Amino acid sequence: MNLTERERAIVALLRRDPLAGSAAIAEALGTTRAAVNVHLSNLTRKGVLLGRGYVLSEGPSVVVVGGANMDIKARSTRTAVTASSNPGAASMAAGGVGRNIAENLARLGTRTHLVAAIGSDGLGDQVLSATSNAGVLVEHVRRSARSTGTYTAVLDADGELVVAVADMAATDELSPDQVGAARDLVATASLMVLDGNLATATLGYALDLAADAGTRVLLDPVSVPKAAALAPLVTRERPVFAMTPNRDELAALTDLPTRTRRQQEAAARSLHDRGVELVWIRLGPAGSLLSSADGVIALESVSPDVAGDVIDVTGAGDSMTGAFCHDLLAGAEPAEAAAYGHAAAALTIASPHTVRPDLTDRLVRSLLS
Repeated sequence: MNLTERERAIVALLRRDPLAGSAAIAEALGTTRAAVNVHLSNLTRKGVLLGRGYVLSEGPSVVVVGGANMDIKARSTRTAVTASSNPGAASMAAGGVGRNIAENLARLGTRTHLVAAIGSDGLGDQVLSATSNAGVLVEHVRRSARSTGTYTAVLDADGELVVAVADMAATDELSPDQVGAARDLVATASLMVLDGNLATATLGYALDLAADAGTRVLLDPVSVPKAAALAPLVTRERPVFAMTPNRDELAALTDLPTRTRRQQEAAARSLHDRGVELVWIRLGPAGSLLSSADGVIALESVSPDVAGDVIDVTGAGDSMTGAFCHDLLAGAEPAEAAAYGHAAAALTIASPHTVRPDLTDRLVRSLLS
């Protein structure tokens, strides 16, 4: 869904004269007012214009490319016993790493577009509706002939993950061509977030697209197998602004040991040598390390005493990433944005929801204060 030549011409006119009406635009382009109104409607739908006043959307924006699926969570009412039936409760909600990050961003107030693939089925309808209702722009979500993906997680009584199974067949089908259809959004975005669940060819194409446009990229490795698969894509020819691995994913990305802090810092430096500006190493309850050319900063997790008891850890990493991006685009320094991310994660795990429906910038900042 690229901008047409006529749409580009209208945008250029509005940049010169934001108060131009449809009649003036039609006269300048030698067309009819009715035709201009159609183009203006399309530009609004694509997120280039905001509202009735033909206001160009100039604020920070993020394009998230990644997975969207239905999360199915089952939680045991007591300590889980493997290879046996466990009493508990189950729930379903829209999920997916990319989609979750996009929803966190939108709820915090950042204009966010999602590029993803979901099935043309009932679950897909629910995922699309929930995502749109949260404020995410979904014009580039493709409907696939495959079933909508699912992520099935079994949680212990304390909310910790016991095991999970991900069916990401629809996301695997998201092709370079479908990402290319959003190239105009990428070119004008403040940041692109890439979900490591994407096929390697699609990730490589998206990185090239962002490099050509000069758009910063945050790459989430997602898991150890995915990190190992995408490692060859991380090169100086495809500069990455930030990566968010945990300790094991960092080892898979660099083929280096990462058990100690000294080893983690050395592995992060190897990613800096490959063109990664920021490496944010997630260490769970122990906090995180933020590595840059200026050195390494250790950040603490927010105590449950402040945010509330741990109810469900699902989605904590996605909320950290979304909040980090939001605060960076609001002008925060990386270390400040990482602390803001920790606060958002603490709020998330104190909630039964993968993405808190009451999440706001004000709520996160209240925790920091």
